[in-house]
Amino acid sequence: MNSLIPGITKNLNIFQMDKESKIYIAGHAGMVGSAIHRNLEKRGYGNFLLRTAGELDLRIQKDVDEFFREQRPRYVFLAAAKVGGIAANNTYRAEFLYDNLMIQNNVIHSGWNHGVERLLFLGSSCIYPRDASQPMREDALLTGILEPTNEPYAIAKIAGIKMCENYFRQYGSDFISVMPTNLFGPNDNYDLEKSHVLPALIRKMHLGRCLEESKWQEIREDLDRNPVENVSGKSGDNEITGILEKYGIIRDATPTEEGTFRVTVHLWGTGRVYREFLHVDDMADACVHMMERVDGKTLYDEMRQTHINIGTGIDQTIADLAMMVKTITGFSGNLKWDSSKPDGTPRKQLDVQLLHKLGWKHSIDLEQGIRSVYDAYRK
Repeated sequence: MNSLIPGITKNLNIFQMDKESKIYIAGHAGMVGSAIHRNLEKRGYGNFLLRTAGELDLRIQKDVDEFFREQRPRYVFLAAAKVGGIAANNTYRAEFLYDNLMIQNNVIHSGWNHGVERLLFLGSSCIYPRDASQPMREDALLTGILEPTNEPYAIAKIAGIKMCENYFRQYGSDFISVMPTNLFGPNDNYDLEKSHVLPALIRKMHLGRCLEESKWQEIREDLDRNPVENVSGKSGDNEITGILEKYGIIRDATPTEEGTFRVTVHLWGTGRVYREFLHVDDMADACVHMMERVDGKTLYDEMRQTHINIGTGIDQTIADLAMMVKTITGFSGNLKWDSSKPDGTPRKQLDVQLLHKLGWKHSIDLEQGIRSVYDAYRK
């Protein structure tokens, strides 16, 4: 028998989800969950259990257990989480730890308690040590100190990985984990305080270009969609320029000879750290691929892993990423890096050899993906 890696054969279609059975997507309204939903629909699945956070608070154990007891999902994608960029992670440390622990504890335990046949838990590449060897292999988990700025979130995600592993060890539950790299795509969060780096870059440079060209209608439309500290498109010009300046989008007081305004966008950190990015539609495709081909026995006993990395295996500096976004958005002003702000982990490049050997590879190029995301954002 030809093996890809020990215990894994080319014929990985060992499990096929029943297209008529109930599938619960925890977090279906978010960027990750909505992408999984779209992917499953394209593959012919249609029996979905969907609940918003307002309809089902996953932090409340009693409500989650009652939902599982009444609805009896057969398959679960656990994509619900409290997420954010480096500023949000470092500011709301207790919430990131508590909320994520409660969400995953309740969903995983209720899944076991009410007979879920297959569950996939989504973590994050921040689970790896700050100074892990690059690219980061799955077995780097718990081999060193975490990055301090997102340690609470990372600890919660590590606990989720270990829950899935040990519910398999003790109960035989077919629960597995995947660790995606940094994601971007439809339904991303563009909040200037709480978003991840890529949507923050896109929005800042979009607003910067609009300020350069005095396109106030576009600025007002943007702020009507996503108000900043209660400043919306209905606010006055001075109030709008004031809030944009607070978040590092600063216009010169006087126009150039051409009648435009010079704008400087201030960005966190040095720009010298490296990050890897994956389009969320690729991530969703990889997740469904895993659910249909890899069970707990394969992952834990044959592969001797606790999770599988999902990414491109390609990274770049944040400075290079910023220049790419600058070109795509048409922003022509200055970028200024604030080295007093934290950079986070120096590098987070994933080793995706196992993912490739399991038969999946990304298909959306980073620049192509950012262009499609920006086109959708403007519309």
